[in-house]
Order: sequence, then structure tokens, then C-alpha cells
Amino acid sequence: MAAKEETKDLTSAKSEEKSAKSASGGKETKLSESVEKLVDKISKLSVMELSELVNALQDKLGVTAAAPMAAAPAATQGGTDAAPAPGAQGGGAANQTVVMTASGANKINVIKAIREIDQNIGLKEAKDMTENLPAEILKDAKADAAKEAAEKLKTAGATVELK
Repeated sequence: MAAKEETKDLTSAKSEEKSAKSASGGKETKLSESVEKLVDKISKLSVMELSELVNALQDKLGVTAAAPMAAAPAATQGGTDAAPAPGAQGGGAANQTVVMTASGANKINVIKAIREIDQNIGLKEAKDMTENLPAEILKDAKADAAKEAAEKLKTAGATVELK
């Protein structure tokens, strides 16, 4: 039994040493006793318990572990910006929203036009937009992009409003 305790002590000492090195970027740093105890207890938790701990700390401290949103503008496709930066709208062009009020007789062409305007919209979502009217096709788009989208939808047979 003494051999088990000795092995356990060696294992925890090595893990403390590794955690002290990794916390300081590879340099050996002496952690306070309370921090060492916390590290030791946390290292013994299961993955589910760690997940619960993270969620509880996020709730208690009012923070999130979400990645920065710097790459979000790159996610939009089709040449339209969902939320352009202030001052980035050259020449004072106002943002407009394209609202489809009627899908017309040829829904298939309207669905194709919707998916051409916003390539992030799936087939099911585009079909739902033609059935649940009025539907916002583009929201807060630049005036030129909104007019272009409205023309595509009108050509497909839909009735469109620019707001």
C-alpha cells in the first residue's frame, strides 16, 4: 500500500511540475499552495465535470469563452455585407432591406434567385421564405446590392419592396 501512495505522490508531483511549467510558458514557476491544490483537484475531474465547471464559472463571472468575432465579415458571401462598418458606405449611401411580399407563380425561379443572392441560405430556408411572406431577403444591405437583389427577384417573378 505504501508503494501505491508513493507512486501517486510521484505522479501528482510530476503533474504539478508540468502545470507550473505550462502555466508560465515553459519557465519553472512556484505556484501558491492554494493554486497547486486547485490544479490538482481540477486535473482529477472528468471531461463532463470540466464542462460543468467551465459553464458554472462562465455564469458566475458573466464571461464567455467564445472566439473573437474578427473573422465574421469574411463569412458573408455574394458581395453583400450583413452589417457594414460605420463610415464604410462610400458617398452616404443608405442601407436598405429587401422584403419579398409575394413569391409569384414560379416559386422555383424565386428560390433559385434567393439562393443566388445569399449563398448561405439553404434550399429549405429559401423555400420557407417563399411560403412565409413577407420575408426579409437582405437586411441592411448597401443600396446597390439591395437594388441588384430586388431586380433578380423581380426577374424571377416575385414582388419586392425596398425599405
